[in-house]
Amino acid sequence: MPVVFDSAEAVLSAVGQTLGSSEWVEITQARVNLFADATDDHQWIHVDPERAKDGPFGACIAHGYLTLSLVSRFLPQIVDVKMKMGVNYGCGKVRFPAPVKVGSRIRGTGELVEAERTKDGAVQATIRVTVEIEGGTKPACIADTISRYYF
Repeated sequence: MPVVFDSAEAVLSAVGQTLGSSEWVEITQARVNLFADATDDHQWIHVDPERAKDGPFGACIAHGYLTLSLVSRFLPQIVDVKMKMGVNYGCGKVRFPAPVKVGSRIRGTGELVEAERTKDGAVQATIRVTVEIEGGTKPACIADTISRYYF
């Protein structure tokens, strides 16, 4: 169940709070291939399972930006903001400490690291989403997502 914020004050007072985790999602070769088609990034480490067996990871891996894009799937499972409108303002720091092999399962865990009021009355919140690999020792991605919530 996501953490629910029903007011600007609720968001502002939760800075530093761990928000919980999303459900696990399996990274399939089909998903990786669709992302490759959408972005025209057909590098063999992503789309050629035979060649990738002998590559540096021993299998195909997801694109880093595919992993990052799944943050938009994870966030609504982590936090539910009861607002009039919200906008994705962007990302701060993003990094990819470990590759995601095809067949792996990943999920996002969120932490509200910063929140402040903006001049136009919104609350700008930075939620750090750490994308974990099931059974892994390092995260696949750590992204500071920035959203503006209008209450």
